[in-house]
Amino acid sequence: MDVLELARWQFGITTVYHFLMVPLTIGLSVLVAGMQTAWVRTGDVKYLRMTKFWGKLLLVNFAMGVVTGIVQEFQFGMAWSEYSRFVGDVFGAPLAMEGLVAFFVESTFLGLWIFGWDRLPKRVHLACAWAFSLATIASAYFIIAANSWMQHPVGVEMVDGRPRLTSIWAVLGNNTALTAVPHAVAGCFAVGAAFLVGIGAWHLWRRRDDDGPVWRASVKLGGWVGVVSFAALAITGDLQGKLMFEQQPMKMAAAEALCHTEQPAAFSVFAVGDVTRPDCENVKSITVPALLSFLAHSDFTTEVRGIEQLVGEYQERYGTNYPVDERLGELSGKPIDYVPNLPVTYWGFRFMIGFGALAALASVAVLWLTRGGRVPKSKWFPRLALAGIATPFLANSFGWIFTEMGRQPFVVAPNPSGVDGVWMFTARGVSGLTSGEVLTSLIALTVVYAALAVVEVFLIARYTRAGVAGVMPPDKPESDKPSDTLAFAY
Repeated sequence: MDVLELARWQFGITTVYHFLMVPLTIGLSVLVAGMQTAWVRTGDVKYLRMTKFWGKLLLVNFAMGVVTGIVQEFQFGMAWSEYSRFVGDVFGAPLAMEGLVAFFVESTFLGLWIFGWDRLPKRVHLACAWAFSLATIASAYFIIAANSWMQHPVGVEMVDGRPRLTSIWAVLGNNTALTAVPHAVAGCFAVGAAFLVGIGAWHLWRRRDDDGPVWRASVKLGGWVGVVSFAALAITGDLQGKLMFEQQPMKMAAAEALCHTEQPAAFSVFAVGDVTRPDCENVKSITVPALLSFLAHSDFTTEVRGIEQLVGEYQERYGTNYPVDERLGELSGKPIDYVPNLPVTYWGFRFMIGFGALAALASVAVLWLTRGGRVPKSKWFPRLALAGIATPFLANSFGWIFTEMGRQPFVVAPNPSGVDGVWMFTARGVSGLTSGEVLTSLIALTVVYAALAVVEVFLIARYTRAGVAGVMPPDKPESDKPSDTLAFAY
């Protein structure tokens, strides 16, 4: 493999891995803050136990997210230095804001929350939990705003061949970001909800401790949050589809393997055949007539351009061949392939929707099976509940893969109605490294990340098995002096 392909594999592996931790941190942090709020308002020890247990798992995941996230920053300079030079004037502001929120607000209030048990007033301690949880959402907002600029550049002017920021408010208020943020946050809540449902249902089935009310409340909370999250995902996903029709028509065509322009356009539910060929001659699809037109433009008559027509339009606007440049390696002077990887985009889009729907169905099923205090005795119940935890993780991962792969061959996709020239081919963004150098870092990072995965799974499994008893602090000494043992034993 050449440098470009290796660099893309490296960034893809580390990014998808890191994004496994991010949605769980965001979704679970808000849910834990809600549990603590219920305890402060009602005084019910059940909610205190829920806060302690789920907070423990939250912090294990948060720590791993921080470790894996640091590598993302390094990669911009290591493997993608040309890309960093191109976007640096724009990305500096939102990434700096994210850093301030993540490393100052999040870290400060998380520290106060960890060490503040029995030291801070209850409501002050609760405020720290909410400050931390809301800061995780704010941090995600700035990251998604930067990513959305890559999908739809705004708020810049071209100076000496590079975009220069003219309005940070245009970047933060990018309509692409304003639809992507609620969609991503809803996905985070779906992950947190499935986590509660899966582990809570497993503990209910075990019946080995006296914390049945904790697990029932966790399952009920996670189940309803999961259902609401899926509804939010459907609404925000529809809004994103309409923007994609306007901003990245090739991505929409690739998501449907729509090789020929249709009016009205049918939505492909399932395809049989070779979707790797852009002529789609061997593809047979099960379709819903006119549905794609509705998803694109809220009517059943809109024309949706196919891949063949769009390739011609892209060639006319952005050229037929890459420039002759040694930095492009094997692609120097070669024809530009404007068609994204069709199997990845087509099936990635369907896996995203499919696993999201499975997560919602799992929530509904567990709520139904545990209604009225019932707990199924079948061994399949806990296995399926635990397996359901993976479904929103997979939906989130396939969603990001679709989003990033669908804009290829651009790393910064052109804005059809924006400033001319604000786009960058992925092949131009890679650093001037050798294949051996990138392969070495790819192998090293993959090995380190695999080791971290083992550590996280071990810790999560250990504290999950221990249940509430494994996270509750020891009783205070009779002298009523504050215990030197940290409340969470972190």
